[in-house]
Amino acid sequence: MDSRQLRYFIAVYEQRNLSRAADQVSVAQSALSHHISNLEAEFATRLFERKPRGMEPTAAGERLYEHARIILRAMTEAETEVREGARVIAGNISIGMANSAVKAIGVALMRTVLSQYPKLKLSLTESMSGATLMHLMASNVDLALVYNPPSEKELIAEPVLEEEMFCVGIPKLVGRSKAPIRFEELSRLPLILLRYGLSSRALLDDPVLLKRLEANAILHANSITGMTGALVEGLGCAIATKLFAREELDAGRLVAREVVAPKLIRTLYLCRLRNRPMTYAMEEMSRLMLALIAEQVRSGGWQATLVG
Repeated sequence: MDSRQLRYFIAVYEQRNLSRAADQVSVAQSALSHHISNLEAEFATRLFERKPRGMEPTAAGERLYEHARIILRAMTEAETEVREGARVIAGNISIGMANSAVKAIGVALMRTVLSQYPKLKLSLTESMSGATLMHLMASNVDLALVYNPPSEKELIAEPVLEEEMFCVGIPKLVGRSKAPIRFEELSRLPLILLRYGLSSRALLDDPVLLKRLEANAILHANSITGMTGALVEGLGCAIATKLFAREELDAGRLVAREVVAPKLIRTLYLCRLRNRPMTYAMEEMSRLMLALIAEQVRSGGWQATLVG
């Protein structure tokens, strides 16, 4: 098996048709079919079912596709690294960020890459923290900024900052007082929780408190925009940071009260996969993101405490 065979396999997988795949990789259809047959012989299993409507991947074909993408991307990065050395940061870099991180440093990161790293192609993926971690574990991104990741042996997680959590909602629900709100009182409010974002489980170790919090949730949202809109409409309140609802808080549409007894803190981590070698681009983007985060925290744009 070589890189050419993997490229041919990926073309057939994505096109689901030998003729179209042959056109894509500029080889004869018969030659492409021969390469696929050789791969199947090497793995001693069928990678595709030949059907009248085209090529349908088998379970083995599905698994090989995921590995093939990772292998070819690693080979491309290795070629760039060896050719360019440390002279220039070049190639492709894919970064995943939780929504709050994008709000704080996303534009600054893109601006810096465009102005200072002209040979680097950045792909920035924004999602809720849990989904961002899944992107990393599936090797869809090279680096990820996520909150409270689980302890996984495949993961290298560097703590970056800690953020205090607040009870956020309209004054009618959470009160106009700036005084802290006790968890006991918070747990009786109509709560909207993020389903795939920062889970309450990442904030609370006490199973009794956790059960009370989740039992009182009136909604589980998978959308930051939808959740913010629901808060402004007074449908419920949320456990969130001030950065999460910064615009609505500044406009007075929402208020935030510190949660105490217990105080709720979340930690942002810079994560990468342990089995993924660091490239020059990954090292440089890690350094850049940490610098941008530190700048935001020190300027007051991100109300958090740097750690690590």
